[in-house]
Amino acid sequence: MKRHLLSAADLSRDDAELVLTTAAELRELADRPIKKLPALRGRTVVNLFFEDSTRTRISFEAAAKRLSADVINFAAKGSSLSKGESLKDTALTLEAMGADAVVVRHGASGAPHRLAHSGWVRSSVVNAGDGTHEHPTQALLDAFTMSRHLGAGKSGQSLDGRRVAIVGDVLHSRVARSNALLLHTLGAEVTLVAPPTLLPVGVETWPVETSYDLDGVIPKADAVMMLRVQRERMNGGFFPTAREYSRRYGLDGRRMATLQDHTIVMHPGPMVRGMEITADVADSDRSVIVEQVTNGVAVRMAVLYLLLGGSEPAVGGEE
Repeated sequence: MKRHLLSAADLSRDDAELVLTTAAELRELADRPIKKLPALRGRTVVNLFFEDSTRTRISFEAAAKRLSADVINFAAKGSSLSKGESLKDTALTLEAMGADAVVVRHGASGAPHRLAHSGWVRSSVVNAGDGTHEHPTQALLDAFTMSRHLGAGKSGQSLDGRRVAIVGDVLHSRVARSNALLLHTLGAEVTLVAPPTLLPVGVETWPVETSYDLDGVIPKADAVMMLRVQRERMNGGFFPTAREYSRRYGLDGRRMATLQDHTIVMHPGPMVRGMEITADVADSDRSVIVEQVTNGVAVRMAVLYLLLGGSEPAVGGEE
C-alpha cells in the first residue's frame, strides 16, 4: 500500500483485496474476550476532526486502541482552530508531538490531500471524509460487508459481477463517490439512483450507470445502499417535499418485497428513519447496517496496520 489513504482511487485491486483479507483476520478479534493486539504498540494515531462525527471517530479510536497504539483525539471545536489557527500550524503541532498517523475529517474537499502533500507532516494521512469528496474507509467497510454476504471465488471475497444500487443524495455524498470507485475496482456493477437534481455534474465520467427509477433497478440488485438526504449541505429546493422524496426514492416494506432473496440492505449512517428508509426495513433480517459498524472497526484496524507497516502478522498467537 501507499503511505497515505486519501481516495478510493489510490487503491489497486491488490491493495483493496489486501485490506479486505487483513480485515477478515482482524474481524475475528471482535468475538474474542480480549480484543487487543500489540501490533502498533508505541505508535501514535491522531484523530483530527474538523467536522462533527460519532461513528467514524469512535471507530478509528477503537481500531487504533485495539492495535495498542496511543490515540490523541483532536476536535476543532474548543481547540485553537476555533481561534483562527491554520491547518498548517495545527499540522506542525502534530508533527512536533510525533504522530505516526493522522486521521482527518474536514469540511473542505481536498484538505487531507493538502496535509499529506504539503511537507508539513511525515506521518501517514488517512482521509476520514472531506467535504462532499470522498470517504475511502467507509467504502472499504461497505465492500467488506458485501464480500461477507455476497462474496465468491477462492478467497470468498470476490464481488465480480455483483450489482449494487446506491440510492439517494449522491450529489452531497462522499460515500457514494468512494463506493463507486472502489466497487468498480473490485469488479462490481454500480447503479446510482437519484432524482436528477441530486446527481453531481460530471457523473457520466464515473464508472457507474445512473437511473431515476428506483423500482426498475432494485429487483436486480444484490445490495441496496440507501443514502441520507444531507439537508445541512443544501441551500435550495432539490426536491418538492420530504413526502414526495420518500414516495419515489425511499425504501419501504413494499419495495423490500421486490428484492431477491439474498439481497442485503445497507446504510452508511446516520439514518433518517421514515425519509430514505422505513423502520421496518432498517430493522429487518436483510439489513446489515449494524454489522457495517462492527466491520468498520476491523477495516480501519487493517488500514492503520498496513499503512504503519506492521512488520509481524497482524494476528499472531495473542489471546
